[in-house]
Amino acid sequence: MVVVTWRGRDHVTACLDALRAQKSPHRTIIVDNASDDGTAELIAAHPGGHEVVRLPRNRGYAGGLAAVLDMVDTPYVAWLNDDAAPDPSWLAELESALAGDPGAAAATSSILLTDGSTQSVGVALTADGHGRDVVLAGREVFGFCGGAALLRTAELKAVGGVPASFFCYYEDTDTAWRLRLAGHRVISVGPARVRHKHGASTRPGSALFHRWNERNRLLMLLRCAPASVALTQFARFLAITALLPWRRNVPDAANFRLGLRTRVIGEVLLRLPVTLWQRLRVRTGVSRRSVWQDWAGR
Repeated sequence: MVVVTWRGRDHVTACLDALRAQKSPHRTIIVDNASDDGTAELIAAHPGGHEVVRLPRNRGYAGGLAAVLDMVDTPYVAWLNDDAAPDPSWLAELESALAGDPGAAAATSSILLTDGSTQSVGVALTADGHGRDVVLAGREVFGFCGGAALLRTAELKAVGGVPASFFCYYEDTDTAWRLRLAGHRVISVGPARVRHKHGASTRPGSALFHRWNERNRLLMLLRCAPASVALTQFARFLAITALLPWRRNVPDAANFRLGLRTRVIGEVLLRLPVTLWQRLRVRTGVSRRSVWQDWAGR
């Protein structure tokens, strides 16, 4: 079990209390991303019997997960947001589901918002390459929501682990892509329920939120998707950005601001050589085109 926190003083206690109440025995590693708000002291005082790894700087959710992956020597590794509080049977339900389905390498939870509505029971791959939370799904889904999921450790490490450079967002959908390309499946486990205080750690809709989402989606496609899809989506992003100064009725959203989109383009281009090298190293027991045809737009 890995929990990544950053300035989580106001919500991490509920997460740790819920982990302490789990019916399934587990080892918990808490990664503190250099919090400066008293989170470290709060975690140290909590009677949860957890291990704490305090990073010297904030490496984001993806970077925090990647930082401790080599420490995990159990068959499964759970990812859990610090603002999520799972039901007591959550981990046991996920473990049982994976144990009963050898072809599945990841299991995603039923993530509920604090008002009881459903946030996610899995991730769908859209026709333009976005990862989209779904609230209704069958047993199998394209990907998992990284806020509360269980993965087979060996399979995760075999496909390259967690994309630490993503910092935050799309690390889960990128990982699901690579697991599928290696021939594995992802399943949704309805009884594995988690209450999520959505947005407690980040601000959905903020400029940073959109910057990470737009950049990481493009990097994910360049790493994992068919070349024609990746190039088409990057070209589309470039074209929309170039035409923004001449468009009328531009949506009032951060991801349509010229400065943000220009920065995203610069960051993608800067990372392009490494990203293409990573693409060559992705295991493809199943073709990229086959995964795309099976899941895009569903």
